[in-house]
Amino acid sequence: MANDPWPAAPELPRPVIMDQRWTDAVFLHWRIPEAVAAKFMPPGVVPDLFDGSAWVGLIGFRMQGAGLGHGPGIPYFGSFNEINVRLYSREADGTRGVVFLSLDASRLAVVLAARVAGIPYVWSRDRFRATNLADPSTGYSVRRFRGGARSDFAVVPESDAGATDPLSVHLTARFGLHTRFRGKTFYVPNTHTPWPLYPARVTVLEDQLVAAAGIAVSGPPDSVLFSPGVRTQFGRPRVLD
Repeated sequence: MANDPWPAAPELPRPVIMDQRWTDAVFLHWRIPEAVAAKFMPPGVVPDLFDGSAWVGLIGFRMQGAGLGHGPGIPYFGSFNEINVRLYSREADGTRGVVFLSLDASRLAVVLAARVAGIPYVWSRDRFRATNLADPSTGYSVRRFRGGARSDFAVVPESDAGATDPLSVHLTARFGLHTRFRGKTFYVPNTHTPWPLYPARVTVLEDQLVAAAGIAVSGPPDSVLFSPGVRTQFGRPRVLD
């Protein structure tokens, strides 16, 4: 539609290396100074600003049915909760992505394999807070086995009206990640349909993960969103010049 604010997802470079679904996603974001975010950018990318600010996100979702290529989801190891802290990046040609500062998960084999590939996964004990009749909140709690950093957060979607404002799109319309591996900066592309997004209200928030990543925030988040989820695929990585 002409008034759809979502950018078209770029064509995914083949081959497809992974297929998965992300569900029950909670997005909490705070404004931070550009100079703070710049310290965490890999060479070749800079902070992607909105309204003059960089943004740090605390995001929780349920990974479901992750599998290699077009194959079926890997039993047990392909489904788990993930809680990540991330920043937003941009290349000189305008390609946008995310830079992960940490990704917490309970599957030790997944954590170890991802760390070998340069993705900063952390082994943690976590729990998904599902909506029920007594508590309409959806959220996540996590505690790291090493260091003990914790997070507990939950939200309630505020309305049936979708969140299609420019900031919400800026923070979620991301089709790849930038990461540093063996001295080089890589871009790992992915593709998915637009997130079905809803504004949400925070009901629980006690977080240490953002601070553990080296970024100080205070006060309530500047953006709070919820999504039931999307299916996504990852394609062939490329090295930045």
